[in-house]
Amino acid sequence: MLSSFAAIAPHLRHKLRKISIDNLAFKFHYRATFIILLVCTILVTSRQYIGEHIRCITGGTVPEHVINTFCFFTTTFTVIRHLNETQLQTGVLPHPGIGPMKEDEVIRHHAYYQWVPFVLFAQALMFYLPHNLWRSWEGGKIKALVDGLQMISLSRHVKTDEDLKINKNYTLLSQHTVDGRVRRIKAAFLQHIRVNRFWATRLIICEHLNVFNLIVQIAFTNRFLGGQFYSLGFDFIRDDFKGIMDSLDMVFPKVTKCHFFKYGASGSIQKLDALCVMALNVINEKIFIFLWFWYILLAFISFMAIVWRITTMILHSRSTRFNGFVFSMACPGRLNPWDMLTVTQHSSFSDWLFLYYLAKNMEPYLFRDMLIDLASELRQSDISDNELQNENDGDDDEYADSDDDGSIVRKYRNDKETANENDKNDEVDKMLLSHEKK
Repeated sequence: MLSSFAAIAPHLRHKLRKISIDNLAFKFHYRATFIILLVCTILVTSRQYIGEHIRCITGGTVPEHVINTFCFFTTTFTVIRHLNETQLQTGVLPHPGIGPMKEDEVIRHHAYYQWVPFVLFAQALMFYLPHNLWRSWEGGKIKALVDGLQMISLSRHVKTDEDLKINKNYTLLSQHTVDGRVRRIKAAFLQHIRVNRFWATRLIICEHLNVFNLIVQIAFTNRFLGGQFYSLGFDFIRDDFKGIMDSLDMVFPKVTKCHFFKYGASGSIQKLDALCVMALNVINEKIFIFLWFWYILLAFISFMAIVWRITTMILHSRSTRFNGFVFSMACPGRLNPWDMLTVTQHSSFSDWLFLYYLAKNMEPYLFRDMLIDLASELRQSDISDNELQNENDGDDDEYADSDDDGSIVRKYRNDKETANENDKNDEVDKMLLSHEKK
């Protein structure tokens, strides 16, 4: 039994402090759902739990393994008219959907069981796809900055400047190395403010892809099961399972019919009516019932994650208390609200989210020290910008004053020239008047 699950064992191993680049709802998709679907795939392909997937009897001369193989790879069916619990209780029918049939009988074919492992495995890959896309877009930025900075509280007590290699998987960084890494993180964040504006946008796209993929998988499963998956959980809840036939027998019949045709001794076609025991459906019904409830839970978690993401987009730059609450979950301990306010005022939502995941992957005391230095540098940058702006304003005032003085001088000169011209005109008028009198 344990050897059957050896393939998924690496996904079940707990890592003490793995680099986190997404939230819990995201992990429900690519980790929990992915593992669940892989386990279900192994269950439906393993024969050690249920024996043969299908066993058919004909009472004829056809070997059993031949009829078993034929009926498994072709569709079996049940008769709709014989899905009658009253006739089952009175002994008229032996099994739900099994009984004599006419030529124009309405039947329900069951072909899904041969595709179940392929569908479950494909769905597992689809739930992992958004995470793989996000890892590709993220490019390992968070890991490159904080890798090795988890669980380094002992570094403050190490007096040497050399890193101590404890084993092949862990190296205790010296305080000198830690300080250098923190300075590099601070510089990377300041650079991120200027050059990387699409970090959060890509994460949000992948979070919405999770929701879209979940809707697609639910719709596909419903179509795969003949339109009966949507109501499967509700029928299961309403059923008391006290009768001979329950709601699951409609979707996952345990006994079905199969027609096998062969040529007789004289060349005529003979039809063999086989009765098939579908042992595989004992596993299938439990898998899909579980998936129905799991998908409902996953849809609720995904919806709440979208609501949370919208809330962070709205409040990240408006509420100091909200920032304190969010970063207290990522980095336990009290943070200076003024330092946090200074940093968030200079940050877009992408910068804010990048800072949140830095806090989530660093030791609390390291993040607090980095936040203090980061806020101090941003304040100093604001002071320098204000001084430069004041100098520019002063130069503009001087230029304005010089322009005002120049305009006054030009106006005085224009007035003086106008007065001289008026005096000349008066003298001319006087000369003309005296000439007329003579």
